[in-house]
Amino acid sequence: MYVGTLSFDLLLGDVRSLKEKRSVVRPIVAELHRKFAVSVAETGDQDLHRRAEIGLAVVSGDWGHLTDVLDRCERMVAGHPEVELLAVRRRLHGDDE
Repeated sequence: MYVGTLSFDLLLGDVRSLKEKRSVVRPIVAELHRKFAVSVAETGDQDLHRRAEIGLAVVSGDWGHLTDVLDRCERMVAGHPEVELLAVRRRLHGDDE
């Protein structure tokens, strides 16, 4: 079994309140969950209205499938025009670790 995680550090566009932040972050989280069946949540910077951290995890029996899902998730988040992707942290764990 293989486990992969991604952590996205995001800068939000024209957001002036935590309520506006939620209206940007929640749809991204929901889309990741719906399209890729990953576990995903806002994991940091909840008190900052222009920054967000989203974390996700994937479990797979196939290394290739795992990396493909992580790649597609990263491309999806990077393609959202209302956020700027500042950093992505990726971790991969296999049975041998």
